[in-house]
Amino acid sequence: MTTELEYEEKRDPAVSTLAYFGKELKLCRDGARMSQQELAEEVPCHHTLINKIETAVRIPSLHIAQTCDRVFDTGGTFERMWPIVIKYAFPSWFRPFVDLEEQASVIRNFELVVVPGLLQTEAYARAILSTGRLENLEDVVAARMQRQHILHRIHRPRLWVIMEEACLRRPVGGRDVMYRQIQHLIRASEEPRTVIQVVPSRVAVHAGIAGPFSLLSFEDKSPDVLYSDGFPQGHIRALSEDVAIAEWAYDLLRADALSTAESVKLMDKIAKELYA
Repeated sequence: MTTELEYEEKRDPAVSTLAYFGKELKLCRDGARMSQQELAEEVPCHHTLINKIETAVRIPSLHIAQTCDRVFDTGGTFERMWPIVIKYAFPSWFRPFVDLEEQASVIRNFELVVVPGLLQTEAYARAILSTGRLENLEDVVAARMQRQHILHRIHRPRLWVIMEEACLRRPVGGRDVMYRQIQHLIRASEEPRTVIQVVPSRVAVHAGIAGPFSLLSFEDKSPDVLYSDGFPQGHIRALSEDVAIAEWAYDLLRADALSTAESVKLMDKIAKELYA
């Protein structure tokens, strides 16, 4: 839930990129003597959406950012702002983790229930996120997909993922969505800097049974950071004791998990038996 202070900060152009985007949009629109309705027709969308973007109530889509650049001939300014603006789709408590994730040189992730966000397909992410009946569902889906851009950079982080077999057997979004999701995992595992291991269901108890978590390491030798998932929100921890416990748990999980080759075989087997 957004607090009154967070709401005010979100609308302040001095501290909020979202509000700055809206202010710049209004300045460009006023300068071009264009009404909200006229800009909406260019998108196309309802004119009330333009009003909500200008007042930092709604987050612009990438298409809207690109349309603004085209209409106002701004040379890509709005599109360059969009990757930062879309972070406002995340809850305020999660944004610091996204910033740290972008800086990390090594990401280690363990999941109990679902495929990790960095490896989700758009259809899978939408199926997962739709269960929350979010009013800004498409914004949150876009934000989750944007997080994955770090895996497409020239100097991308190393990603090590361990997940329970149950993540593959839960039919999120139906057969077609799950088949495509598992195929996406198999392709991702072929990337030299991505490792995916599966903890088979025969391992009933393991070091990650308490819940999903992520460990971030940094090239500048900054201390590692631990993110533990939870309800209603996750937590970032930097205490060396907490990080050490998580690192030991991750090592134990690697020992219990199948090898990378065996994991791919299991993923392929599940995809063909359950979803093809």
